[in-house]
Amino acid sequence: MYVSSLSLEYVRVAVSATANGSVVNVSADIVTMAFPVTGVAPVIGDWKSSSWETDATHTPATYYARCLVGPAGTVVLTAGTYDVWVKVTDNPEIPARKAGELFVS
Repeated sequence: MYVSSLSLEYVRVAVSATANGSVVNVSADIVTMAFPVTGVAPVIGDWKSSSWETDATHTPATYYARCLVGPAGTVVLTAGTYDVWVKVTDNPEIPARKAGELFVS
């Protein structure tokens, strides 16, 4: 993903889960995202409140974790390369996964 440091926009990551072979609606779970410098694992203070976006035009629906990045956003990043992490708080699991890289120019 590429964004300008001048841009205010959502960074989105598709999230999916299944249980017993069925797709699970994750949108009721708490979701956070982190954007540490590439190659550095996120620490507690890196996790930022995020929200869900649901694309119901597909069957099953696609769920996106999203965080507003840029000036006046939830996260303000300077030019550089960052890892994108997503953490979903469910019961009993709380998976935290690297989802890609974000290039800020």
